[in-house]
Amino acid sequence: TAAALFGPTLGPQAQPPAPAEGRPARTADHRLAKKAEWQAKAGERRAKMEQHRAERQAKLRDALKLDAKQQPAWDAFVAAQAPQKKGERAARPDRAAWASLSAPQRMEKQIAMQKERTARMKARLSALNSFYAQLTPEQRKTFDEQAKHRKGPRHHGHHGQRANA
Repeated sequence: TAAALFGPTLGPQAQPPAPAEGRPARTADHRLAKKAEWQAKAGERRAKMEQHRAERQAKLRDALKLDAKQQPAWDAFVAAQAPQKKGERAARPDRAAWASLSAPQRMEKQIAMQKERTARMKARLSALNSFYAQLTPEQRKTFDEQAKHRKGPRHHGHHGQRANA
């Protein structure tokens, strides 16, 4: 019979996949609750990141032993390195609006967003160059050594990986 021949191949397709061993199945409500919990803690995470950033900056400033003449360049450098505030960032595109765009339109939008990021990076570079020009050779050596250990924005793992997995 057909069921005897095709039953084993049709069976798994007809049923939803089982949750991973040891993990309960997640419902839409569960996902929404987790998202709300994550968003509620966002302010906490932002404050903690800001505290770490301030500590790193203080450590660098102390290591450089800046004089009063160098302080304005330091202040401009620190201000340029600060992450954008929530209201200053461009809003994420609406998913439905984004999906309705053609491929060339989406790529044009991506290029425009990349140009904005590049402009922000150029402003940071300008502040870095101004500050760097104020440093003595010994301070530059210290700054360069400290900068080697800074690897850019911290992301939580790579695509699909968790930090503690």
